[in-house]
Amino acid sequence: MAKRPNILMIVTDQHRPDFTGFGGNSVVKTPNLDALAAQSMRFDKAYVANPICMPNRSTIFTGRMPSVHGTRYNGIALDPKARTFPGALRAAGYRTAHIGKCHLQNMGSSPEMLARAMGDLPPQDARVEDAPDGWDRYEDVKRHKAGPVEMPDDYYGFEQVDLSVGHSDGCTGHYEHWAKEKGFDIAALRGSANAEEVRNPAVHVWRTSVPEEVYPTTYITECTEKYLQRHAAERADEPFFAVCSYPDPHHPFTPPGRYFDMYNPADMPLPATFNDPHERSTPQYKRMLGKRGQPLRAHVNPFSPTEAEYREMAARAYAMVTMVDDGIGRVLTALEASGLADNTIIIFTADHGDMFGDHGMMLKGAMHYEGCIRVPMLIKAPGKTAGVSNALVGSIDLAATVLSMADVTGFHGMQSHDFSGLLDDPTGSVRQSVLIEEDQVHDMVHTGQSLRMRTLVTEAARLTIYDGLDHGELFDRAADPDEMHNLYDLPEGSQVQAAMMTQLAHEMMAHGDHSPRPTAFA
Repeated sequence: MAKRPNILMIVTDQHRPDFTGFGGNSVVKTPNLDALAAQSMRFDKAYVANPICMPNRSTIFTGRMPSVHGTRYNGIALDPKARTFPGALRAAGYRTAHIGKCHLQNMGSSPEMLARAMGDLPPQDARVEDAPDGWDRYEDVKRHKAGPVEMPDDYYGFEQVDLSVGHSDGCTGHYEHWAKEKGFDIAALRGSANAEEVRNPAVHVWRTSVPEEVYPTTYITECTEKYLQRHAAERADEPFFAVCSYPDPHHPFTPPGRYFDMYNPADMPLPATFNDPHERSTPQYKRMLGKRGQPLRAHVNPFSPTEAEYREMAARAYAMVTMVDDGIGRVLTALEASGLADNTIIIFTADHGDMFGDHGMMLKGAMHYEGCIRVPMLIKAPGKTAGVSNALVGSIDLAATVLSMADVTGFHGMQSHDFSGLLDDPTGSVRQSVLIEEDQVHDMVHTGQSLRMRTLVTEAARLTIYDGLDHGELFDRAADPDEMHNLYDLPEGSQVQAAMMTQLAHEMMAHGDHSPRPTAFA
């Protein structure tokens, strides 16, 4: 490429690789993503650094682990002083834009729930907070509902930001004011209370009153189309990095209009592991399985659905995926029409996955099965051939890879691996393992303390350990790809467990912070 390449990154939310045609699903319709995959290098072993929104999104843009960049769980905004790879691109002359769901800051606030979860903590933190008031409220739902929010000139490296804040038909942000300009009061249409029809389970499925033409997916698609058109008309000589980030198919499942009935729940096959008895599983799985079919008390909590509930949710999630795919088709058509496609790298990925019936569970949280920790990853680059790579890569590696493809230098303290070489040789490798962290405010495994768990994924095995819990998870990925036989603390798994524990310790040391660099030999 004679000119510096443009880069278009398309991100979906809580989207498993197998909720696509190219990922092996024969029911869901994703023709545009399938066509993109046929022209891309497909990375079939791409894993998150954390299976929760804010931590992994922050990792994607910083190239650093959640325990290092500080956004350990949903509820801690990314430090405004954190260096990001979009910032490095911008400093090198790229125009940068983020359109859609960003979630580098808190979307809402539940102070009473947080106070109950955190208990009696000292009033002050070890780290002094010296940022100006309001710095962490640019994605706050209440602020956006009160009126249009003007974004700062530099939002984590992005010069243009158009936000859709929230999930499904409940989104606000700049999106809500866009809809108002089109004559729609989204506040009077969103949610189960305003729905045309509510399905069982009521907390997760309803026929939304929000029309297709002003659903968040449409807003994000239109904004991205306009960005590409405007860039081609006004700044074609400057490279761009643009993120097109859809909040679907994250729950609740509210596909609008014709999409709602696009799939029949009766046609949804059960996952092969749906009836896992969890005989040797850790406590959270047994508790959820014991409450299968009981009403949910909170829409964010993972749970065990009945077969009918699973099929209902799957049908509506597939519809959300197809609507996103239609939007992606429009974006890619706009890119072609702009004349910029021949010099544009296209990346498709998701922030994390979802159990979605695997092992009889739904959603995410304290669950590191494949459904939650593996994500789709496609890279289409001009001059590169299409193919499939089975090399281990991570969300954390996107930072170094994008900077390498743009020929822009990274920054000290990045923990990201450049896997751009796999575009030329998909049989190569860049890492031997992937470290996955998860911290939660809540006591999700019933150990009497906030959740802290660590996972190591290698070609051979997956090990997961929990702080405060003697039991863990160990699966032979070759002999047991469905992860049905937990070998943790069994004699037949003892050698692998010992080796994996040693490797996990080394990985955790390797992912300690190297920033800031020393200033002297004091």
